[in-house]
Amino acid sequence: MSSIQAIRGTRDILPEEVGYWQRVEAVAREIFGRAAYREIRTPIFEQTDLFERGVGEATDIVSKEMYTFVDRGDRSLTLRPENTAGAVRAYIEHHLYAQGGVQRLWYLGPMFRYERPQAGRQRQFHQVGVEVLGSADPRADAEVIAIATDLLKTLGLKDLRLEFNSIGDRGDRQQYREALVNYLTPYKQDLDADSQDRLMRNPLRILDSKDAKTQTILQDAPSILDHLNPESQQRFERVQQLLTELGIPYNVNPKLVRGLDYYTHTVFEIQSDDLGSQATVCAGGRYDGLVTELGGPDTPAVGWASGLERLILLLQQLSSPSAAPLDFYLVSKGDRAEAQALKLAQLLRQQGFSVELDLSGSAFGKQFKRADRSGAIACLILGDAEAESQTVQLKWLASGQQEALMQAELLTQADQLHQQLTAARKEG
Repeated sequence: MSSIQAIRGTRDILPEEVGYWQRVEAVAREIFGRAAYREIRTPIFEQTDLFERGVGEATDIVSKEMYTFVDRGDRSLTLRPENTAGAVRAYIEHHLYAQGGVQRLWYLGPMFRYERPQAGRQRQFHQVGVEVLGSADPRADAEVIAIATDLLKTLGLKDLRLEFNSIGDRGDRQQYREALVNYLTPYKQDLDADSQDRLMRNPLRILDSKDAKTQTILQDAPSILDHLNPESQQRFERVQQLLTELGIPYNVNPKLVRGLDYYTHTVFEIQSDDLGSQATVCAGGRYDGLVTELGGPDTPAVGWASGLERLILLLQQLSSPSAAPLDFYLVSKGDRAEAQALKLAQLLRQQGFSVELDLSGSAFGKQFKRADRSGAIACLILGDAEAESQTVQLKWLASGQQEALMQAELLTQADQLHQQLTAARKEG
């Protein structure tokens, strides 16, 4: 019988890798908390209509990539392909706008898209993101970009660049759409197949094409920046000014439009050359019309999301995962000693120590070898003699120094032990 394996496009995150994930999550919570962002957790699946209306039926996500199914209640449901629409749905449903002021939200969790799996891109993937709802101020745009920059720099990522653009308001975008279609239509047969399909459905996505011939055609295409109204242009210049004042370098990229229908004005991506063709590690922008589109009050908003798989790839290139430090490795042999070892391990854990209890039952020699490989600061040893006398042997693994202690004494000297462990860890 063949073994059951993970579904293509999904992957197990094994213990050796989890340290990277925990680090990203911990840093994200710290950065967001400092800026008064509050966590929101939304369902993994939603009504399909939420994404059709919010993300846009003409987008590749909705037309090609969603995991959609009909449940027993004959309702069309979809595993979330992104989380902005879900966060906005929650904002409307729970009347968060009635609380007054700006709502700063952040989220972290799995998303689902039916794409060709590749490095840093899976069909089940994870995103961390922020949403600021209720502010039209250009400072909100600059703030979310600054927070993304803080997150990536705190994680230790380097060689990053901010690609930045404005797609104006919906009127600007519609005028540009018409100008772009008029320019590209005579070249339709020379465009790649995906771009031909997008020409009438979602022509702005053609600007994202990786096809060399299509990019050659686009070299003389009209620019969105030539179709901004005076107010949109002023906003664009103000955000640039704020980024400059914050010391955040950027590159204005007129071909950056983002693929989701809900974007207006500011759009941006933070990219890394270390990821090959999949260079984007964070992307977002302003979406002033989405709340209204989904049935809520007129609410300006801006946000971004970052794919954790891509962040982890970059972190793995920089350093080894930071495993939780282990204080004690506890070895034991003999029925009475093994029972005492289990109790002692649990009592030490309750005192705040990290303890790994060897459960192999193998000879002391093999257990000692595992203790040496464990990364623990010290080894605790319980045999028949120690069980009889209610003692334990404490061996400092770096120096080899060993001493006998009463088990009760070990527990009553917790503060002193913590200090000794801290000092030994620094020396190591």
